[in-house]
Amino acid sequence: MRIEFVEKNYDIGTKLKNLIQKKVDKLDRYFEDDAKARVVCSLQNKIFKLELTIVNKKKIFRAEVVGENMYENIDTALPKIERQIVKTAKRARDLFRQQAFEMPTLEFLPELPEDEEKKIYKTKEFDLSPMPIEEAVENMELLGHEFYVFLNAKSNKVNVLYTRRDGDLGVIECNY
Repeated sequence: MRIEFVEKNYDIGTKLKNLIQKKVDKLDRYFEDDAKARVVCSLQNKIFKLELTIVNKKKIFRAEVVGENMYENIDTALPKIERQIVKTAKRARDLFRQQAFEMPTLEFLPELPEDEEKKIYKTKEFDLSPMPIEEAVENMELLGHEFYVFLNAKSNKVNVLYTRRDGDLGVIECNY
């Protein structure tokens, strides 16, 4: 697996870089050689953030961890990634090396996660009417929702307005 490191307001250093390399390499058994990992380490307002993204055959596994130091962050991110891998592998065995799951232990998870079957229990339909983003923000706030789907009057495309983790708003514009 090829690993790319990105630093944002933070110097990873060789010690941490080697540790991350060593730990991420343990996930190599799940993937073919063409898998790519990207590790982004950043520091914002004395908060350490680590983002680990692994791409393998058009599947993306991602964990984002915020904590007091990068060493704890990597130890928190790896079980999240492995949980995603195991869950995905149950659905599509052909994406992974079959022999990787024949080993008796997992690298970072203490036990296999329970297979939680998610069900769609509610379906909603609504008509989209063109509106500017400002009106969509107002409607979302009035409803008290964390996202709002609307037809953007300016671009005439379906947009999703959502509340980000940092409290700001984001817009997803759908291309179809």
